[in-house]
Amino acid sequence: MRDLIERIRDFNRERDWEQFHSPKNLAMCLAAEVGELIEQFQWLTEQQSHDLGPARRAAVEEELGDVTLCLLNLADKLGVDVLDAAGRKLEKNKAKYPVHKAKGRADKYTELG
Repeated sequence: MRDLIERIRDFNRERDWEQFHSPKNLAMCLAAEVGELIEQFQWLTEQQSHDLGPARRAAVEEELGDVTLCLLNLADKLGVDVLDAAGRKLEKNKAKYPVHKAKGRADKYTELG
């Protein structure tokens, strides 16, 4: 992860793009890239979304790469360790969605009773 973040920094520095990379702009970039990822699944059936053909799968992989680059760029700009943040969030989700209440259900934690 550290190596990839350093490569992102180098890429941005070489192009003098840091000037454009405010947290606001990077968050907007992330939202745009997630939109492009969603577009790959638009109008597919549930089954089709599982069984992507080679061209669609390649497009999804490319969009996942863009999402990851934007996310890591934003996290780096804010000094956030995304793996640590994700681990902390997972622990919170475990508390909000205990297995005995949430197993097999897609309800929001406020509706689990």
